[in-house]
Amino acid sequence: MRITDIREVSIALKSDLRNAVFDFSEMTTSVVAVVTDVVREGKPVTGFAFNSTGRYACGAQMRARFIPRILKAKPESLLNAAGDNIDPEKILAAMMQREKPGGHTERSVAIGTIEVACWDAAAKIAGLPLHALIAKIYNKNNKIDKVPCYVGGGWYEPGKGIPELLDEIRGKLAQGYRTMKIKVGGLSIAEDVARVEAALKIVGSSKNLAVDANAGFDRGRALAYAKALAPHDLRWFEEPTDPLDYALLAEVAAIYAAPIGTGENLFSTQDVRNLVRFGGLRADRDIIQTDVPQSYGIAQFAKTLAMLKEHGWSPQSVFPHGGNQMTLHIVGGFGLGGCEAYPGVFGMFAGFADDARVEDGYLKLPDRPGIGFEAQNALYATMRELAPD
Repeated sequence: MRITDIREVSIALKSDLRNAVFDFSEMTTSVVAVVTDVVREGKPVTGFAFNSTGRYACGAQMRARFIPRILKAKPESLLNAAGDNIDPEKILAAMMQREKPGGHTERSVAIGTIEVACWDAAAKIAGLPLHALIAKIYNKNNKIDKVPCYVGGGWYEPGKGIPELLDEIRGKLAQGYRTMKIKVGGLSIAEDVARVEAALKIVGSSKNLAVDANAGFDRGRALAYAKALAPHDLRWFEEPTDPLDYALLAEVAAIYAAPIGTGENLFSTQDVRNLVRFGGLRADRDIIQTDVPQSYGIAQFAKTLAMLKEHGWSPQSVFPHGGNQMTLHIVGGFGLGGCEAYPGVFGMFAGFADDARVEDGYLKLPDRPGIGFEAQNALYATMRELAPD
């Protein structure tokens, strides 16, 4: 049993969305296929992944360093103890050879995308959905049937005002969602507060509305928004500061009693450790939002969760960034707090299986082997082009 090939292609998102910091007009993503010599139904078992959204395609690093290291490794060195499947944790170790400590974002996205594709292949070889394989290895085989799912939306778009925002929220509630996240920071404080107050009238409870500043505030604006939003007791206030400005985050937390969410732009266990040590966060209410495929993948994420547990954090306090099939399986397998969703956003890279349905804020976990991209027709059409004939 061995990996025979790893292939990558860069795809443009072609989106006109924007948040408080940047727009997605130039955004690309890497789609990866990991091909094995295991044959099922007449074809090699192939694992797929893409590098979530919000970071650019990273094929150059993959082709120059990480793919060659895997393909040059002795096949038996990449197998699990039983020798009956590939071991993504060993594959991660192979990719990290001769890598200097630090500088995580230069490599974490490329490595994590390949690593998650290896998990897709491993789950298919095991005949299990990925969430079940994760639960078996990392979560004492604790299986759940469904996970809470919220909408990451409320983007700034040309011609979109409060009426259009409310129409968006009504549409998502009609689809079965119960919790909505909208953007702040792209307008004045007064205008953004007006958007929040209008949205609250639709969602019915402050616990069903979160806001996201996308790490776009300086000190003055972060503290001003915290004071303006505090009376609304929102589900969470996301990324009010630069991802690495732990001192400012601690200032915000000191005056903002409601939950804060952050961490999607930290890409290592070490950085998340510094966040919970120095960021002033409260384990009893705040949430961590690691984007797993962008942060070295699932095996390293398991170590991040173990570190968080040592610091008093529950898995229920972790809501990974990324509204896609990969995140859905990760949330279900580890028993995390909830899954993000991007319905109608980011084209084929957002959403879940074509037959997935949200019911009363929950999404049922799929039972297809692997991640199940094969049930996302538009995305799988692109992925299939990377697979062997």
